[in-house]
Amino acid sequence: MISAFFIYNQKGEVLISRLYRQDLKRSIADIFRIQVISNTDVRSPIITLGSTSFFHVRHENLYIVALTKWNANAALIFEFCYRVINVGRSYFGKFDEEAVKANFVLIYELLDEVLDFGYPQNSEADTLKMYITTESVKSERAVMEDSAKITIQATGATSWRRSDVKYRKNEAFIDVIESVNLLLSAQGNVLRADVAGQIMMRAYLSGTPECKFGLNDKVLLEKDPSNRRKTSNTVEIDDCQFHQCVKLGKFDSDRTISFIPPDGEFELMRYRTSDNINLPFKVHPVVIEIGKSKIEYRILVKANFSSKLYANNVVLNIPTPLNTAGVTCTASSGKAKYVPAENSIVWKIPRFQGQSEFTLTGEANLTAMTHKKAWSRPPISMDFQVLMFTSSGLLVRFLKVFEKNNYQSVKWVRYMTKAGNYQIRF
Repeated sequence: MISAFFIYNQKGEVLISRLYRQDLKRSIADIFRIQVISNTDVRSPIITLGSTSFFHVRHENLYIVALTKWNANAALIFEFCYRVINVGRSYFGKFDEEAVKANFVLIYELLDEVLDFGYPQNSEADTLKMYITTESVKSERAVMEDSAKITIQATGATSWRRSDVKYRKNEAFIDVIESVNLLLSAQGNVLRADVAGQIMMRAYLSGTPECKFGLNDKVLLEKDPSNRRKTSNTVEIDDCQFHQCVKLGKFDSDRTISFIPPDGEFELMRYRTSDNINLPFKVHPVVIEIGKSKIEYRILVKANFSSKLYANNVVLNIPTPLNTAGVTCTASSGKAKYVPAENSIVWKIPRFQGQSEFTLTGEANLTAMTHKKAWSRPPISMDFQVLMFTSSGLLVRFLKVFEKNNYQSVKWVRYMTKAGNYQIRF
């Protein structure tokens, strides 16, 4: 499996070095620095040099690198690298070069737990914190009690949750967060429109409850004869990825999302859909080049969502040519100004009500150039956040909590759509 694991900084200095098998020597670290970090042409996250494969992930100012000489499962190795990042965030708040240098002893201890002879083991941060701690030393009795809990949790069916969790008020919070991606042609045709979503959950529930989670999933509702007439408001999910607590067998058989949640905040699932995307904003750009010295702009933005909803922090970046000398612009709402460092007009609208529309008009003056090049017209990019709106139409139909004590629990659901790669050509 994994023969060695390294963490480098941007300069190529080895911060963490751990060999798990005898088939590699520590000098292999120099090869990755020379062939990958020093070589700006390398873009692939997997490089095979000789009989050794290097799997690397860039995070903050670090390179997380796993090496193997085996025909290993690439997806599993990358998942492990991201798990290491998540564990580092959970322990240090931010996982960067400074955090690694300040906590390298603890990181070696963590690596010994999450990898055994190159095979990934338990990488749940909550479980690791029970026996790898940066807190003060506990009494012998407390250590013995905790060690008994650790054994049960690390070897039991639910290694991600303790059984003795207690809350005075039992609550579950669900956040459906969607990033909508759009590429619109200059003629107004949709070249790309898809949604990448994640469902975050914060579970403050006592005991070991079993939760059942229902979405307006098209496949699920079409299977149930009683719901076949209600399939107009359903969503066709292209692919999805679940937290390890979800029982995949039940999902494969009847599309039911059943799970025993970890305590606290976790990502329940990720999904992607590209069918019937409701675009939150429509942009109509009119950009006219007048001779060689002037460009006129007229940008109309309209919100397609309900008038009861509002978008926050709406920002449009409208490109200008490289030889722009100055820009005069006025906006019907918000503030617009020319930013020379970005070669663009930045239009900020703090609060944008649904079904309303705003206009920006402007004029860019250009300086004369000895070698005239045609302006490439980069696309207009947009950033925004819309609460209680989903571009995919995904809805949480129910969340049921079953526990042996039959306590009452309060559930909260919140939706948010934000801009992913939202671009409009002109």
